[in-house]
Amino acid sequence: FSRVLQEGLSRTLNAGEQAILFLNRRGAATFVLCRDCGYVANCPNCDIPLTLHRAMAAGRLVCHRCNHRQHAPEHCPDCGGHHIRYFGLGTERVEAAVQELHPEARLLRWDRDTASGSDHERLLQVFVERRADILVGTQMIAKGLDLPFVTLVGVISADTALFLPDWTAAERTFQLLTQVAGRAGRSHRGGRVVIQTYNPDHYAIEAAARHDYAGFYTQELAHRRQLTYPPFGRLVALRFSDSDARRCRVEAERLSSWLTAEIRRLGLSADLIGPAPCFLARVQGRYRWQIVVRIADPAPLLSNVALPRQWRVDVDPVSLL
Repeated sequence: FSRVLQEGLSRTLNAGEQAILFLNRRGAATFVLCRDCGYVANCPNCDIPLTLHRAMAAGRLVCHRCNHRQHAPEHCPDCGGHHIRYFGLGTERVEAAVQELHPEARLLRWDRDTASGSDHERLLQVFVERRADILVGTQMIAKGLDLPFVTLVGVISADTALFLPDWTAAERTFQLLTQVAGRAGRSHRGGRVVIQTYNPDHYAIEAAARHDYAGFYTQELAHRRQLTYPPFGRLVALRFSDSDARRCRVEAERLSSWLTAEIRRLGLSADLIGPAPCFLARVQGRYRWQIVVRIADPAPLLSNVALPRQWRVDVDPVSLL
């Protein structure tokens, strides 16, 4: 916590009011590393780092894609070293840090690990009835909650989604920050929002801090016009999935060559991004490659495409992740 956020929490608790701490990431640490050899514990099915969850028995490593679970290692499985360290942070770690700073505070954590089904309503009721002073949670706490005694919202890190390789990353960040900021100051008590970021000059964060919808719209639109992203062009994501890594690459390269030739033959104004592995290159044991077509009208290009079953076509995708 920054000094500003620490001071804000102390003032809020001393005044008998409530605070929300937001971090859109679960768990206690986002990856596990051996400092002797550099080994990182990855999911065997998805090739992404496993997340440490200390609240589970004996501490478990969990894949947030396929839910694979395994015990946290006491020594490195590659080199046998014992210098295992945990890096990154999630809501569990934020909760532990608050308990250390304010052991007298009543804490409530609201994320996918603590809530399912009717648990959401129960957790909300506990906080509404002021049986908790501080609510720590992910994006599910950002929307639609009218909490008049919340006078402080702290965004632990505004950067978690800002630089993902996706054309909507800035928009999603702006939306989430303005939504969670709206949980504070919903009564005559007023409110304060503290946004912690390593990129305070980014236009999405500056606009969210000012609650400036028009300003963000203007800058984001200029950015998209320059790159011919929607609404100035259309995108088509073609994704191939297969259990064989080589077949995945070969099929993607073959379709890319065909699309390039077809664009030239039809005289279309279009370009291809890829072929390349998807951001999540393997999920549940299947490799994933994608081609993104940037074009004004995809119908002439796609009308004659015959694709194997492993291909998925997403016209106007809401995300490229």
